Amino acid sequence: MQSFLPSKRTLMGPGPSDVSPRILKAMASPTLGHLDPEFQRMMEEIKGGLKGLFQTENRLTFPVSAPGSAGMETCFLNLVEEGDTVVVVRNGVFGDRMRENVVRAGGNAVLVDVPWGKAPDLKAIETALEAHPEAKILAFVHAETSTGVLADAAGICALAQAQDCLTIMDAVTSLGGVPVLVDEWGVDAVYSGSQKCLSCTPGLSPVSFSEKALDKVRARKTPVRSWFLDLSLVMNYWGGEGGRSYHHTAPVNALYGLHEALVMLFEEGLEETWARHGKMHKALAAGLEALGLNFLVDADVRLPMLNAVQVPEGIDEASVRAHLLAAHGLEIGAGLGPMAGKVWRIGLMGSSATENNINLCLTALADALNRHQYPCNSAEALAAAKAVLVG
Repeated sequence: MQSFLPSKRTLMGPGPSDVSPRILKAMASPTLGHLDPEFQRMMEEIKGGLKGLFQTENRLTFPVSAPGSAGMETCFLNLVEEGDTVVVVRNGVFGDRMRENVVRAGGNAVLVDVPWGKAPDLKAIETALEAHPEAKILAFVHAETSTGVLADAAGICALAQAQDCLTIMDAVTSLGGVPVLVDEWGVDAVYSGSQKCLSCTPGLSPVSFSEKALDKVRARKTPVRSWFLDLSLVMNYWGGEGGRSYHHTAPVNALYGLHEALVMLFEEGLEETWARHGKMHKALAAGLEALGLNFLVDADVRLPMLNAVQVPEGIDEASVRAHLLAAHGLEIGAGLGPMAGKVWRIGLMGSSATENNINLCLTALADALNRHQYPCNSAEALAAAKAVLVG
């Protein structure tokens, strides 16, 4: 074997996003023992930073030592017991993964299906909750990464509270890019990922649990079906400075990276970060429309950080992506499930949400499309994007 030297890419897919050199430098710092007092002090700072990011006072707010899918499992395996009824809003791939988690935890999943590319309908959710008064949990995706749809989290949580249901929210793509207001909305369990709008490396999943959710964990009649993700054990590891009990060896250097990502985020300012994602999205959208491309999702429910763009008829979408990667070092994402071959998913997340990346994306797409006999003008697209940025 020889050392691996990866090619330089610009990451504008559904994740991971570009990682800041500051984060990479932080991760190259000397490794400490995971029970070292210095490291435990940093753990406390991460918890505080995540509470600010989630906009919550939840005591149990920490990063799971695994990617966002493990954050999802942490929520479902701890809160769902055998026979529990869970209403799941499914409007894309990740809503269906929620359903799968309910089933694997022994629960009964009641689905509220929504057409892909559309936002969840509050009336349909209310009807499902009223039809299933035994439901204990309502689960939904705040930012559906497979389609680029933003859900009305505040409205959905209000419906759950009216029926005395706990809520589980997927914020993998939304956290750090749009407001995620856990306490204001009344979210009981939420999970995210380090590799999206936080621009950290993949492999960590920030989560947060309300006291109401923890009461359900404490009242379980059966053990959690995962030892590693069992909150009753993990909370003693993240539970307080000086009082931690050994649970696992934390990914020390990855947590250095998350710490630095949080430092950078609060240096910019949380509201300023949200505003930057929104402005960059509008600029990219103007440029894409100038290329003659259309969005899958209506503007009023469209995610700023994940843009699902319809592939023009007759275009080989995989060939276009391959050209972008080979000729421009640019990665964008393909469609998932029924959207496979029909959309490109273009990410504007964290450090990737910049004017330079927008210009690269528009120029590279114009080049690829023209090579595929789809005439478009990159200069017009760049001018349309610039007009938004300076306006």
